[in-house]
Amino acid sequence: MSVSAEVLARAPLETTEGDIDTIGSHRPRGNVRPLSAMPDYVEHRNGVNEVGKLSAEAVVREYEAAVKEIEALGSELQLAAKNCEVMVAGVHDMIAEIKEFAAGYRDQGKRFFLQIEAVSLMTTEVRNTCEALKKKIATDTLSN
Repeated sequence: MSVSAEVLARAPLETTEGDIDTIGSHRPRGNVRPLSAMPDYVEHRNGVNEVGKLSAEAVVREYEAAVKEIEALGSELQLAAKNCEVMVAGVHDMIAEIKEFAAGYRDQGKRFFLQIEAVSLMTTEVRNTCEALKKKIATDTLSN
């Protein structure tokens, strides 16, 4: 049971300062958290009775406690966002390294391509030279 519910359940409809002190002294101490100061953004109006004031304070304290939890969640989200930003920066660095590696790999492939074609051209030239020499030898041998 909340503090405001306990106060309302035990309080008579009309209370005095002495009644409020009596109500407060009969509350069980073990399961009720101590009251925090009222937030700065609220102020009691004139003419509100003590039960109304206590109820309003209890409600605004519950809202304030929820606000504190929401703000804590916001802080956790900010930390998570910062961690994501660090991770994204790391990914961008890695992408740059991958692009550099890929370009080097592409250059190496091009170098091998050119070497193979150069060897192929040289082999064709050697074959053609050999064919020409065979024909020349054959022609020279037959003509002698």
